[in-house]
Amino acid sequence: MRFKIIPVTLFQQNCTLLWCDETGHAAVVDPGGETTRVLAAIQEAEVEPVKILLTHGHLDHVGGAAELAERLDLPIEGPHRGDEFLLKSLAAQSQLFGVPEVRGVSTGRWLEDGDSVRIGALELRVIHCPGHSPGHVVFFNETARLAQVGDVLFQGSIGRTDLPRGNHQNLVDSIRRCLFPLGDDVWFIPGHGPMSSFGDERRNNPFVRDPLV
Repeated sequence: MRFKIIPVTLFQQNCTLLWCDETGHAAVVDPGGETTRVLAAIQEAEVEPVKILLTHGHLDHVGGAAELAERLDLPIEGPHRGDEFLLKSLAAQSQLFGVPEVRGVSTGRWLEDGDSVRIGALELRVIHCPGHSPGHVVFFNETARLAQVGDVLFQGSIGRTDLPRGNHQNLVDSIRRCLFPLGDDVWFIPGHGPMSSFGDERRNNPFVRDPLV
């Protein structure tokens, strides 16, 4: 598996292009906006996009999904149905954050914990990680030891939980019970900021570190 991180919009959200080196098939994860930049990255990588994946329903992660799906005729998969209310409230979210109104997004497939998503010969396991939002999911590739975690976990921090239906304890539990057991060697792409590993965060992240380490 190969990937390219494309920070987009004023939110500097990490839209990610993931692709299978064997087939050249690719997925765009969380296209938050600036569709022209995303299209340029696809062209530069010389890959064939086959789907759009969404970790959750906040506008900075889905703001360009409708336009990209329309321009490339791509299906949208994710997030978990718990975020349906967020996909239906993008106009209100736009007003809340003072940005131009974001087009509505319709997913073709709600994802459940334990589901699989395929990109060419690659398989991504879906892990439901509520807390930042109730329907947040993480995409994990066992072979590459790489996870796309959206806004669940960051280098030295965790996702905010003061937005509608956020829950701090659920978020901490999701990280400790669902992500850290995958292994210290797993690297992750967060929704914002630099990459890190679960091991580094388990040892050093003040919000979720293991007190026994």
